[in-house]
Amino acid sequence: MARVKRGTTTHARQKKVLKMAKGYRGRSKNCFRIAIEKVEKGLQYAYRDRKVKKRDFRGLWIQRINAAARQNDMKYSTFMNGLKLAGIDLDRKVLADIAMHDAAGFTALAQSSQDALKKAA
Repeated sequence: MARVKRGTTTHARQKKVLKMAKGYRGRSKNCFRIAIEKVEKGLQYAYRDRKVKKRDFRGLWIQRINAAARQNDMKYSTFMNGLKLAGIDLDRKVLADIAMHDAAGFTALAQSSQDALKKAA
């Protein structure tokens, strides 16, 4: 039986790792042993930060909603509670976009939130 030469497989695997390591500094971009460590660590960071990004954006949306709510003499928590009582189901991403780009629309939402809070009290 003929022996199996694995040069092409090894070369393809190394080429794939080095392609992913493009843009790294020093020997990390062209030395396979170092590149494989850096690429694996980079993939770990990417996996972790896909989840962190969701947290960061939620915090940003809450800050924007809070700022707009305070311009309408409300706190974030009372504004959100009023929306819930009014039956307005908008997520934070949409509310933050309205707060940023449509001040009149957000004022109307704040007013309906206040009206719902007065009815509940």
